[in-house]
Amino acid sequence: MKLSDNEIRDITKLLEAGKPLPDRYRFMLGGDDREIELVWNGKSADVTNMVLPFQTIEHVDEPRPEEDIARQPDLFDLATGRQLKGWTNKLIWGDNKFVLSSLKNGPLREEIEANGGIKLIYIDPPFDVGADFSMDIEIGDETFEKKPNVLEEIAYRDTWARGGDSFLSMIYERLLLAHALLANDGVIFLHCDWRLSSSIKQILDEIFGPDQFQNEIIWHYRRWTAPSNNFQKLHDTILFYSKSNSYLFNQLFTGYTEGSVARKEQGVLRRFKKGEAPVLVSDKGKSEKGVPENDVWQIPFVASVVAEPVEA
Repeated sequence: MKLSDNEIRDITKLLEAGKPLPDRYRFMLGGDDREIELVWNGKSADVTNMVLPFQTIEHVDEPRPEEDIARQPDLFDLATGRQLKGWTNKLIWGDNKFVLSSLKNGPLREEIEANGGIKLIYIDPPFDVGADFSMDIEIGDETFEKKPNVLEEIAYRDTWARGGDSFLSMIYERLLLAHALLANDGVIFLHCDWRLSSSIKQILDEIFGPDQFQNEIIWHYRRWTAPSNNFQKLHDTILFYSKSNSYLFNQLFTGYTEGSVARKEQGVLRRFKKGEAPVLVSDKGKSEKGVPENDVWQIPFVASVVAEPVEA
């Protein structure tokens, strides 16, 4: 990109004075191919590479139900129903930055990879509400404030020294670690709200790539709020990204509503065999063909179809 004489003069002065270049000059001179990047005070791509030892506090191995044993009989003792080999789920207590770093760089990484890697990560971080979640504990007639310890500081105290900049630095480093730890066919879901959802989406676009954005899931809820001169903020956002295009997506089906059952009994629902291409008819007269994986029932002449697998 061609620079003007004034821009060349300004850049030269900054370099001679040993001062950092503004972002617009840095991207112009560096030839960075990233089109959009969120920048904040203190942003750094350096991540923690510390490996801390894990200490086993309790090992729970309850007997499995017979149906679970029947599905994987080589993993369980048939007499006791207890696990003999294979991966065991782990509940790890600690600062998730150090936990992620230890999982990524420590000896447990080999065991994780041998079992197919981490397929799904769900993150529900603080929402930058500026609240202090210290707990008040009543003992007899006295009340004591339970302050978070060093490991609980981030989890239970949603306050930040530099406001949004500190929050973004915190979540950015953890997302870099999560991306490196996630299997190539894995996915990540990040729960946030209106305060920083737009900024977090830009960070996820930078780390995972905008093409790996799969969906924005809206979690709507109800509550009584005081009258105001604005629309009520009654939803959270769950951002869904994949690490590659080879992620696994299991379709879920809901049961029939009472109205659908009634229409089914009246013969209004049409049944399609596996491999056929049903036509989904909307109230606007448009159709869309699709090949179902299983037999499905279809409600004609409606825009939304509730279907479930049925036996052939």
